[in-house]
Amino acid sequence: MAVSEDFARLTDPFRPELLAHCYRMLGSVHDAEDQVQETMIRAWRSYGDFEGRASLRTWLYRIATNACLRALENSGRRPLPSGLGGPSEYPEAPLAAPRPEIPWLQPIPDALVSAGFADPAEIVASRQRMRIALIAALQYLPPRQRAVLILRDVLRWRATEVADLLGTTTVAVNGTLQRARARLEQAAPEEDLIREPANPADVALLDRFATAFQDADVAAVVELLREDAVFEMPPEVTWFTGRELIGRFLRARVLTRPGRLQMIPVAANGQPAFAVYERHHDGVYRAHAICVVTIAGSRVARATFFKDPGLFATFGLPQTLPAAVTSLPGR
Repeated sequence: MAVSEDFARLTDPFRPELLAHCYRMLGSVHDAEDQVQETMIRAWRSYGDFEGRASLRTWLYRIATNACLRALENSGRRPLPSGLGGPSEYPEAPLAAPRPEIPWLQPIPDALVSAGFADPAEIVASRQRMRIALIAALQYLPPRQRAVLILRDVLRWRATEVADLLGTTTVAVNGTLQRARARLEQAAPEEDLIREPANPADVALLDRFATAFQDADVAAVVELLREDAVFEMPPEVTWFTGRELIGRFLRARVLTRPGRLQMIPVAANGQPAFAVYERHHDGVYRAHAICVVTIAGSRVARATFFKDPGLFATFGLPQTLPAAVTSLPGR
C-alpha cells in the first residue's frame, strides 16, 4: 500500500502534461487518456525497478511515447475534412454522406492539459502548442518523426535525450527532425497571424459570433469571417472556404431559424470554443458539437464544428439544456 501511495503522489502531477503529449501524438483526447492510463499501469508495475538513473519525468515520457508509438502501429492519421479533399462549391447541394468510420481529429479541453502548470506564462505556451492547426499538421508525419519533432521542438528536449528515449543515435534523431520539419512546414499554420483572444475587441468578436449563430443572423456571421475563412464539420466530409459560400451554406442548412442553437463558451486546444446545443422538437437543447474558433486579423479565420456529442462529457458538460438556459454556472 505504501508503494502505491508513494507512486501516486510522485506521478499524479505529471498526468496533465503526459495527456498533452499523448494527445499531440494521437490527435484524440479519448485515445490519449487511454494511453496515459496504460503508461501509469506500466510504470506502476515497473516502479520497483526504477533506480533513478533518469528523472521520473523522463522515465514516464519514455513509457508514454513508446505506448503511443505502439498504438499508432495499426492506425492511420486523424484528419480534418479539409485534409481529405478540396472544398465544396455547392452549398445548397446535399451534403456528402458523413464518414463516422474515419478516425477524425478531436479537440481537447484546456482544463485537462493546463492543470499541472502554476506559471501563467507556461500555461500560455502550453496552449500555443495545442492549437488545432498544429495538431492536424502533426498528423501528416509518420509516427517516429512525430515523436521526434514533439520531443525536440515542442518539449525542447536535447537530441541526446531523445536518442536515449527512442533507443537510437543523436545523428539519427537530427536527421529525423530535419525531415519532420520539412514535411510539417508544408502543412503548419502561420503562427504569427494567429493569436489568443486576450484583448477586448477579440472577446467582443466572439460574443457577436455566438449571438449571430443563436439569432440565425447569417449576415452578421459573414461579416465576422475573413474572406478566406474555413468552415468544416467532422464527421461530415463536406467543407467550405470563403465568406460567400459559407454564408450560403449556413442560410440553407444551419441557421434556418432563430433559437435553433445555443452557444456555450468553453476553451479547447488553447483557443476559444463553444459547446453547441441544438433545439429539438420537444424544446430541449441537446449536445450537438464542439466548435473551435481560430481568430486571425481580427476576424474568424476558421470554425471547426466537431459534431460528436460524446465529447461533451470530456468537457464536463451536460448532454441536454432546458430551453431557457443560455449559460452554464461558473463558465
